[in-house]
Amino acid sequence: MGLLDRWSKKKKEEILEKQSETKTEDKTAKAEKTVAKKTAPKKTTKTVKAQKVSDEAVAVSDPKAAKIKNNILVRALVTEKSAIKQSENKYSFVVVNGANKGAVRQAVFEVYGVKPMAVNILNVSGKFVRFGNHYGKRGDYKKAVVTLPKGKSIVVHEGV
Repeated sequence: MGLLDRWSKKKKEEILEKQSETKTEDKTAKAEKTVAKKTAPKKTTKTVKAQKVSDEAVAVSDPKAAKIKNNILVRALVTEKSAIKQSENKYSFVVVNGANKGAVRQAVFEVYGVKPMAVNILNVSGKFVRFGNHYGKRGDYKKAVVTLPKGKSIVVHEGV
């Protein structure tokens, strides 16, 4: 047993040496980062304002660019139930998990150009599925049901 004790002590020493090496490397990396931060140029308010104006111009000119920019609306939810609800001016979308009613309302306005009357949000839990002997679960997602004013409509499923 004495032979194994020596071997385990050597292992422990090697591990400690590696840890000390990584700590010194981390310290030098932190020092390099602080030097880089001090030498980096600061943003002025003029450049930030100019960037915001150019982003707004892109959002107004191209609705698809606004959709990519926001990443709130993932896709339109096309099911039998949602097709029936479209006759009542209610459209269903799958949205990002962190989205709230205000963000969905703004995203629908930017992408489709129609201001919604109401937005309802639901957390949908994924179904449990089975593949042979293996069990799994589909992913959870967030669904938004957007109600539009009378006379307004949008095209959500072109070519489906």
